[in-house]
Amino acid sequence: MMQHDTAPGLLVLEGRLAESLERLQEPSSDWVPPTIAPDGSPALDVAILGAGMAGLSAGFALKRDGVPRVTLFDPAPAGEEGPWATYARMRTLRSPKQLAGPALSLPDLTFRAWHEAQHGAAGWEALGKIPTPMWMDYLRWYRRVSGLDVRSGVGVALIEPDGALFRLTLSDSGTVFARHVVLATGRDGLGGPRILPGFEPGWRGTLWAHSADAVDFAALAGRHVVVIGAGASAFDNAAEALEGGCGRLTMLLRRSALPRVNSGKALDGRGIWHGWHDLPAEWRWRLALSVERRQTPPPHESVRRVAAHAHATLLTGAGVEAVTRDGDALLLATPRGVVRADFTILGTGFLQDAALRPELGAMARQIRLWRDAYDPPAAERDAALGLNPWLDGAFAFTERVPGSAPHLARLHCFNFAATLSHGKLTGDIPAISAGAQTLARGICARLLAADIGQHAARHAAFDEPEIAGDEWPGVAL
Repeated sequence: MMQHDTAPGLLVLEGRLAESLERLQEPSSDWVPPTIAPDGSPALDVAILGAGMAGLSAGFALKRDGVPRVTLFDPAPAGEEGPWATYARMRTLRSPKQLAGPALSLPDLTFRAWHEAQHGAAGWEALGKIPTPMWMDYLRWYRRVSGLDVRSGVGVALIEPDGALFRLTLSDSGTVFARHVVLATGRDGLGGPRILPGFEPGWRGTLWAHSADAVDFAALAGRHVVVIGAGASAFDNAAEALEGGCGRLTMLLRRSALPRVNSGKALDGRGIWHGWHDLPAEWRWRLALSVERRQTPPPHESVRRVAAHAHATLLTGAGVEAVTRDGDALLLATPRGVVRADFTILGTGFLQDAALRPELGAMARQIRLWRDAYDPPAAERDAALGLNPWLDGAFAFTERVPGSAPHLARLHCFNFAATLSHGKLTGDIPAISAGAQTLARGICARLLAADIGQHAARHAAFDEPEIAGDEWPGVAL
């Protein structure tokens, strides 16, 4: 069960937030006509898969714009949505504390306002980077004050088009219908963990794990743990293993040195947020590929956290070429020799591939990918990048075969897989509000277009008088 914040400062802040919304006349009055599903139940206007930062910001943006029937589904228990309370093993966030994040242009909804309401201005000034558990506490508060309808502990097993609706089969065997569906499913939202060849599924959990898995670090005490990768998650998992008492820690890096420059920072800014989708395909591809090839360095705090342990070793130029089992250990063949690992953690990130998402069913084959829409020069080809979906301006999937799957215009990809099409609007703290507001505007436009006949009929029947006829004595009006 989530704990509700009751600090006096928060009550004052929540009062200010409510007053700001009232002055903005938000949430807007409901304007979307209700829809009855085939089973006679009211259909949702929008179903959102995921109640983490992206799902909450998308849901609140839609609510503020007067879309009344929005429900968020998340398989995690209440208050544990997203990575922050599970596999985000860094001590602090990478993003600077002052970023507005999912506040949707409401100053009293920012992390800073929430923090100052409890710790004052001096507490804010003393805060360095945001501790990860504190960010999760903020999102729990955000969920409460937004008043969104969230079904915790309930995932969506299958999404199927059903006329003008989608039929959603839930993990609890229930069924709901929705006009639009938003996949706010995070880093692996349109794929899954990237697993290197040779790591057999049957060994998972006993001999190896991905960095996004649940890992019992206490059980690794005294053992030789090998971490593959050079990114933030690799270093954070390495640190957890060291702090849990592992006997020895070895990090294997394919590259000859750690990347030092986070080139993605050069692609921040509102002009880039708002204009990325309208750039020619070749520029979006070229820039995203450059970020991918240059790679993102781990935070220096994460590197120092690992380097503080004398029994930690970093091997560069040591990409894993083969994996074999040796009893209760794995033998990892690298150009630097064979490394014997009691337990291996893959800090290898995520792969975007709609075919890996069982909830999409047959729709996965209907989705147009970047490889279907854009053929880069030979020197810029990248098979993994080509698996990203080619999205329209409302984050909706598009058809691989024109005219074959019109329902895809109502299925929206608001997760990390949208980055190539839309830039960093869906997965990172700096631009999440811009992304959520763009998504909400796009869905509103499509709801209006679909219901325009009903709106026209309501307009034709509207007869609320402004003039009573007696305003000008002696004159017939």
